[in-house]
Amino acid sequence: MANTTVRGAHTIHGTNPQFLIERVVRVRIYDSMYWKQDCFALTAETLIDKAVELEYVGGTYGMLRPSPFLCLVCKLLQIQPEREIVLEYLAAGDLKYLRALAAMYVRMTFPSIEVYELLEPLMNDYHKLRYRDTTGAYSLSHMDEFVDQLLTEERVCDLILPRLTKRAVLEENEGLRPRTSQLEDALVFGDAPGLEHGYQSDDSLDGLRRQRAEKQAHADEMRRTRRRRDAAARGFLDDEEYASQQSESDEERLRARYMRSRSVSPDRDLSPDRALPRDLSPDRRSISPDRDFSPDRRSISPDRDLSPDRRSISPDRDLSPDRRSISPDRDLSPDRAMSVSPDRS
Repeated sequence: MANTTVRGAHTIHGTNPQFLIERVVRVRIYDSMYWKQDCFALTAETLIDKAVELEYVGGTYGMLRPSPFLCLVCKLLQIQPEREIVLEYLAAGDLKYLRALAAMYVRMTFPSIEVYELLEPLMNDYHKLRYRDTTGAYSLSHMDEFVDQLLTEERVCDLILPRLTKRAVLEENEGLRPRTSQLEDALVFGDAPGLEHGYQSDDSLDGLRRQRAEKQAHADEMRRTRRRRDAAARGFLDDEEYASQQSESDEERLRARYMRSRSVSPDRDLSPDRALPRDLSPDRRSISPDRDFSPDRRSISPDRDLSPDRRSISPDRDLSPDRRSISPDRDLSPDRAMSVSPDRS
């Protein structure tokens, strides 16, 4: 049970999220001591502490021994955290290994257009990373190099990454905006600090600026068209934004399950305005309205008489002193030997 994907998880690229890791590597992860001791019962919150303790980035080394970084990637695929949580992982600039872990998860699970939009800004992050190769040797790397590998290579940290759509195709069909680079802004467009008035007389740069503005306008128009098309497919109006699919609270899920259950009485009120705790006010009756608990109401059948002169026994029963309380055929005289059955001698 410790290796199964969390209940209610969505399929990623048409398969179980953990199956994005090859079976050989996945079995090695399940058998590793780090997975059994440190990854057991981890949540999206407690996983941060384990990510902070990471000392390097890498896949397998030696005899296919999985690294802690690879075990945490598998744990993320298993628990499938919310999108907002993953974005918070990416926003943690001071926790470089947590950011690298989130970047790997985004590359493996998110759509291609979101991969470019979320990972390309990390190309401006130059934090140092320690990398461990398959031989067990360490080397120095940087965050921008690691992100560039995720965007350009097919295999990173001994994991085969899902196929990524080309950027030019997404710009043409899906409305992906052109990539922004600080180096390009500084050298070509003169948008860096200190170069606000530079290269204004070059006509070729003016053409590049116009071309870039046209691409951005085309991308924005494509995105608006796609948003309206998706909204119409879901039954929303054109000017209506897509409603957020946030998870319901435990109380709402419990109430919804009770409403769907057939074991609930039809007259039971589970409307949202009804409070879950029971109303114990004095004027609330917890019984049927036709039941009368007034003082003059008798709690027994009308044909039963409990008056003082009423005998609590049947009229035909005789309890006079001379009445024997035993069967007539039983003899308890002193000369009777034993009170045993006649057939036992």
